[in-house]
Amino acid sequence: MLTDAQCRNAVCPPDRKQARFADSGGMYLQVSPAGSKRWFLKYRIAGAEKKLALGSYAYVGPAPP
Repeated sequence: MLTDAQCRNAVCPPDRKQARFADSGGMYLQVSPAGSKRWFLKYRIAGAEKKLALGSYAYVGPAPP
């Protein structure tokens, strides 16, 4: 599970398009090289993988313990 400090300090290497940091239950923080941080949730319905954007890190914090 990601802590607030880990989310604040998460960076994407400049040679990558994006970096993903797993939280739990399919939730992850996606970080761009420009520094934007967004929460996503991956889930499956009838075997098909879906992705739901939950919001920016500045507005939506990590899940409580």
